[in-house]
Amino acid sequence: MIQLDSKFIRSQFPAFAEPSLNGWGFFENAGGSYTCQQVISRLNNYYTQTKVQPYYNYPAAQKAGAAMDESYRQLAAYLNVREEDVHFGPSTTQNLYVLAHAFRELWNIGDEIILSNQDHEANAGFWRRLEKTGIVIKEWRVDPETGRLNPDDLDAMLSNKTKLLAFPHCSNIIGHTNPVAEIVSKAKTANVCVVVDGVAHAPHGLPDIDSLGVDIYLFSLYKTWGPHLGLMTIKKEIMDTLPNQSHFFHKHSIRKKILPAGPDHAQIAATAGVAQYLDTVYEHHFSETVDPAEKGRRLKKLFQDHEKSLLQPLLEWLRQRDDIYIVGPDDPALRAPTVSVVPKKKSIDEICAVLATKKLMVGQGSFYSVRPLMGMNIPIDPGVLRLSFLHYTIEDEIAQLIDGLAAALD
Repeated sequence: MIQLDSKFIRSQFPAFAEPSLNGWGFFENAGGSYTCQQVISRLNNYYTQTKVQPYYNYPAAQKAGAAMDESYRQLAAYLNVREEDVHFGPSTTQNLYVLAHAFRELWNIGDEIILSNQDHEANAGFWRRLEKTGIVIKEWRVDPETGRLNPDDLDAMLSNKTKLLAFPHCSNIIGHTNPVAEIVSKAKTANVCVVVDGVAHAPHGLPDIDSLGVDIYLFSLYKTWGPHLGLMTIKKEIMDTLPNQSHFFHKHSIRKKILPAGPDHAQIAATAGVAQYLDTVYEHHFSETVDPAEKGRRLKKLFQDHEKSLLQPLLEWLRQRDDIYIVGPDDPALRAPTVSVVPKKKSIDEICAVLATKKLMVGQGSFYSVRPLMGMNIPIDPGVLRLSFLHYTIEDEIAQLIDGLAAALD
């Protein structure tokens, strides 16, 4: 079985060669990952060589536009969608704000949407505001003990008035990976548009969106080794029905009609670096020539196998502690390496202070996932202690984390 070459992987991320970060274990990746060299180089090249309005006739503008087009093309290929289905916005939150406004123009008073309470607020708040305009909100609730969503609950919620279902691929608090394809299959029996927030899932391997069957999929590139942008894929058949949310003269522009802020040229151009990073990793580990979608599937398995091998000892250690509560499943096969815990004896502030002295970077709070915490009866303040890592994490850093937690909890 092919194993991930961690030394090679880390050589692709300048942060691991940065002296000020030397010796620090980074366990707040769910809040934003390190950026790969390919993205940094493309961003630098754009700002130094092509910081002009793209697509005009002169060479710098042509080069700028080509760099942007390359990002649309390469990310579409890895995500297994059409190029015209890919859209870049300032953030996932902003993208969903615009989507909610666009969809509302298509719906009538009394139409229904189903929202989970497992979602990050980005995929919750803007949809819920539509209730004030006459849209009926049905809440798909997590099990208060496990934090998991039961797909069978949807059978009683779907109706001939249901227009949209929104839920996360994976919660950034609970960490459980939802069976997206199964859920989509249920929703499609009622001809419902499905919106999936993949922010907490995509950093662990880009999804094959076509195989999931979703209509709209969103994630944050700054958590997926890239620049601070939100990427969303929208099936063109749906995009064609959405009212223009930009300037009136952009109503026929598939790239601009859903982007009132306008494109961030440089960061869009830099995004192709994510695909180039994946190309580099694939070529280092595999010899077969395959298309980008297949590369993505193989790399996702490679990344997740490595992550789960590190997650296993961490969860085993956490399970044997009687002074913490693990949020979500304690089986690495069922979750992402985004582990939230609730300390029972010491405050989160105390624990984080000790961890910082041990050169450990962790997160604390609610992470904009207030509704999942409420659904599991976990106090929003102080929230949880979150330990999150990615495929570039190594065994020594897990040992460092466990030693640090032992010192902080004892």
